[in-house]
Amino acid sequence: MAVIDVHKLVDEAKFGKFHWNVLFWCALIIIFDGYDLVIYGVVLPVLMKDWGLDPLQAGALGSYALFGMMFGALTFGPLSDRLGRKKVIAICIVLFSLFTFLNGFAANVTQFGICRFIAGLGIGGVMPNAVALMTEYAPKSLRSTLVAIMFSGYSVGGMMSAGLGMYLIPQFGWSAVFYVAIIPLVLLPVILWALPESVGFLLRAGRDAEAADKLTRLEPAFTPRADDRYTFPTGATGQAALPALFAQGRGLSTIMFWIAFFMCLLMVYALGSWLPKLMNNAGYGLGSSLSFLLVLNFGAIFGAVGGGLLADRMNLKRVLVTFFIIAAISISLLGVKSPTGILYVLVAVAGATTIGTQILLYAYVAQFYPMAIRSTGIGWASGVGRSGAILGPMLGGTLLAMHLPLPQNFMAFAIPGVVAAAAMSLVVRSAQHMPEEEKNLAFAAETGMMEPD
Repeated sequence: MAVIDVHKLVDEAKFGKFHWNVLFWCALIIIFDGYDLVIYGVVLPVLMKDWGLDPLQAGALGSYALFGMMFGALTFGPLSDRLGRKKVIAICIVLFSLFTFLNGFAANVTQFGICRFIAGLGIGGVMPNAVALMTEYAPKSLRSTLVAIMFSGYSVGGMMSAGLGMYLIPQFGWSAVFYVAIIPLVLLPVILWALPESVGFLLRAGRDAEAADKLTRLEPAFTPRADDRYTFPTGATGQAALPALFAQGRGLSTIMFWIAFFMCLLMVYALGSWLPKLMNNAGYGLGSSLSFLLVLNFGAIFGAVGGGLLADRMNLKRVLVTFFIIAAISISLLGVKSPTGILYVLVAVAGATTIGTQILLYAYVAQFYPMAIRSTGIGWASGVGRSGAILGPMLGGTLLAMHLPLPQNFMAFAIPGVVAAAAMSLVVRSAQHMPEEEKNLAFAAETGMMEPD
């Protein structure tokens, strides 16, 4: 009988076809997740005109999906630790794809808001599960990079929303951009067939043969035997998942993660919801104001992938702190009158260091917590952070209703970046680890925090 260390097998596996498969399908899911989320900022200027919404009403309407995302992250993150990631991902796809599609048929604000809330449940629930699945199967040397590449699909989806909005809205009206959201639901049977279940979940469920099949596909050199015994330490303590986030010296870091998520998501959704409208008010037409949203998400891809590459070579904490500081500076400079080319550069940098940094935060949290509480850790950080996302559109609406000068609007959006940088600087890795967690620390909580700061 051979004892198979699953962590070591995954850590040392060569990147291959199996990893490409997980990366492709997780990224595709996140692309449409991002599309469905950013879509509100795309249609906002037209909705305000067609339905006669004032800025406060528009900000509140934009928060409905974000309320849903908060509850979705808090519910579906921990749920997948019991039901498996694949089932929960499928449920979330049905929610966000179907109800975003139905949004296109909304005849009034109430119908629109209900559909956005239900879609938000799926949007918020799928994120922590896709991150956890990619993290679990990624080789150690590429873990942050692969999670960042996968999550940059969010920005690709945002670019799709802006790009299609520029074409579809003038031709067919705002409803048309919502109809595109049905594609993931159509693809769901293929996704269920192609996407692997979590190997950790399979082993906990006693489905060793299925887990062995996944490991063989992940590492073709591995040949399982009928009497093999698999070890996959998860850092489980017997505690409920939520209290475990505060156990063994993780309490301070958990709170700091929540603050960083709150501040980062506030910046992301304030910009995502109101950037086109602010630029529209500054004198840019609908098409050119949407192009700023396109550039924002384009920059996010470079921030996520570039940050992931840096994180796999440097201390991820320092990368995050630096990105937050740059975000605060670039956003504040958006309010300064500058040539259009300079504005585009600043918007791209803001996208790279807000949306891109949010993606790196997910990667950091996924690697910080041991597997037994990983989805719970990501789900709660994301869920608590969603209150910042909810306030983002409301903050923008309130600022516009106050008719403040443009620089003051952007300065208000920039302050959370400073707070997030301070929070991340206080994240620490406790020396108190369970023996099995310590043995597999490089996999279960590889954050670079063992290095002296």
